Amino acid sequence: MSKHRDHGGGLDAAVARYGGEKSEWIDISTGINPTPYPIGDIAPDAWSQLPDAAAQDALIQSARSFWNVPRGAAILAAPGASSLIARLPALWPVGKVEIQTPTYNEHAGAFDAHGWLVLNKPDQAADVQVVVHPNNPDGRLWQHGELTAPYVIIDESFCDVTPEESLIERVTDGRTIVLKSFGKFWGLAGLRLGFAIGAPELIDRLSALIGPWAVSGPALSIGSAALNDATWGAATNIKLNKLSEKLDLLLKNKDAKCLGGTSLFRLYEVPNARAFQDKLAKGRVWSRIFPYSDTWVRLGLPPEDKWDQLEAAL
Repeated sequence: MSKHRDHGGGLDAAVARYGGEKSEWIDISTGINPTPYPIGDIAPDAWSQLPDAAAQDALIQSARSFWNVPRGAAILAAPGASSLIARLPALWPVGKVEIQTPTYNEHAGAFDAHGWLVLNKPDQAADVQVVVHPNNPDGRLWQHGELTAPYVIIDESFCDVTPEESLIERVTDGRTIVLKSFGKFWGLAGLRLGFAIGAPELIDRLSALIGPWAVSGPALSIGSAALNDATWGAATNIKLNKLSEKLDLLLKNKDAKCLGGTSLFRLYEVPNARAFQDKLAKGRVWSRIFPYSDTWVRLGLPPEDKWDQLEAAL
């Protein structure tokens, strides 16, 4: 049986504990864009037929263009970045993996489940190094010189808000895999779409572990349209930057110190994180705290029509 890993979300449990109707709540415990990409109409055959090669190729080409994937690198689309994270440890013989903490805990969980020794601090003995870039929850950006293991996995699930910081060019070295998530920036986490980018030999092996027809027809259609919509992407980044600045200002006036994050989520230091979460929950706002810190709280962005509710809860 797999171990339970702490995450954002879990709004059902919050409602059960604090009361109210689910529709009354704001869930800002995740870093998902509250204004999702408009999916439009989906062709009926996207639901009724197995995804065809042309639709899959169209998605891959859209991804290659959007992320400026280097020539010669391969791209694998999958049903969410989490499904890729779960399978990545199987690419190499069991050994030592460096995953510095704090960070997104699914990576350590996946390697641990495959029998790897997980090293939480820098270690020259590591066979594989995993970094989240920018890091969740503090927004740390990694530098090339810090990535030293024989194989490197770079999780860029939140990098679309800072595309200029992407380390995608590293995939040309043949020993780096970059992960991309579709759910965060485009606000469509329920679509379950993610990508792995790297040397063809590594991506082919990962593809064999995922299996055929991994991405649904609707996800292929919506993903292609969104990745090709540069206008929406540029406007969204401008908007997210403004909203995250607004959130910082709101929390500054509530004696919360910003420690970092991205424009999709912010990490704050407060005197008592659990009491802070409890206070927000009484106002029907769900936030994220961490089992390893008594003072950290992470907040995402509320929907545009819910800022007053957040301020009232604070």
